[in-house]
Amino acid sequence: MFKRWKGRTGKIFLMLVVASCLTFIARLVHRSTVNGFSPEVPCTPRKHVAFMKTHKSASSTVLNLLYRYGDAKNLTFALPPANHLGYPNLFRATFVKDFAKNPDKEYNIICNHMRFNLPEVKKVTGNGSFIFTILRNPDSVAESAFIYCHNDVPAFRAVKTLTEFVRNLEKEFKLEGSNNHLAHNVLWFDLGGDAEAGAEGPHVDQTLKEFDSTFHLVLLAEYFDQSLVLLREALCWDMEDMVSFQLNARDPSTRTSLPPDLLSTLQRWNALDWHLYRHFNMSFWQRVERYGVDRMERDVKHLRHLRQKIQDICLQSSTPVFKEKRKIPNPSYIKSADYGWAKITGYLLKGNLTGQTKEMCIRMILPEGTYLNRLQRKQG
Repeated sequence: MFKRWKGRTGKIFLMLVVASCLTFIARLVHRSTVNGFSPEVPCTPRKHVAFMKTHKSASSTVLNLLYRYGDAKNLTFALPPANHLGYPNLFRATFVKDFAKNPDKEYNIICNHMRFNLPEVKKVTGNGSFIFTILRNPDSVAESAFIYCHNDVPAFRAVKTLTEFVRNLEKEFKLEGSNNHLAHNVLWFDLGGDAEAGAEGPHVDQTLKEFDSTFHLVLLAEYFDQSLVLLREALCWDMEDMVSFQLNARDPSTRTSLPPDLLSTLQRWNALDWHLYRHFNMSFWQRVERYGVDRMERDVKHLRHLRQKIQDICLQSSTPVFKEKRKIPNPSYIKSADYGWAKITGYLLKGNLTGQTKEMCIRMILPEGTYLNRLQRKQG
């Protein structure tokens, strides 16, 4: 009788355990549905990250996100002595401040402008680092580069408008001109490819395969929130870590457009960038499908909800605004300096912020150069 009672008790105990587990799962699913955030398999946050910062592709916003995360976690950045890591030369580990003095030092994050060179990056962050980058529609990149970099690029300085530049491509573009790489297949160049190799031939597919094997994730600027959701999963960071504001954006008054015939000419001119963008656009959406379309929609909604909460705490306006400096004596207005022909927008902080809340809000909108200076002082 005792054995029968013990067996019956064991079955009852097992049933209670199963019921408890089912209840927990039900609550977890309910919570994720209510909050718009999907439950995840347990994972360990990545602390070794390499971000290839491309030109004119919302990369300054990603940089700020990485700065804030690493700063808060006291991670070690591989920082440049000045403002970039030897660009436009192919990256070398010795471009990192003090690397030559202490090559065995552990670095967690490398994210400043460089021309990508995988073997040298691995010397800095290790073989197990997570490597990612971001791309943008090459037409938008070319237009933005013309405005931002007009004063730095000889091929741009020779003309007054983007239209004039496109109409005189062969005449105005000379490879030997300093910084002219910014005017031709700049995304391909940034990633370490040969931007002058020609847009047809086996070298194109071969280089794309190399990029595939190098970058664990490629974000798309046009689908920034979806990109951040994928990045959050890949890094195993919290969704709160992905909240960011658009930085280094231009005032719309400086934007320009091309007629259809010249747009086609520009696309042929930047054909390698278009090969790159189309290739990773396809793989991006394949990754979204693997993630789950419904799950992606829920998590994007959750990310935007978190962003709105921070905006409500920090900002007078949720969108970037452009104000002439002489008209803004308000120290609560923070923005990057204007560059080239671009008028850079900024944000107005709320006036009642204090303490840690104010510091958090400032870091969200801190200009790239200013934050870099902070980290350089912090790391010595």
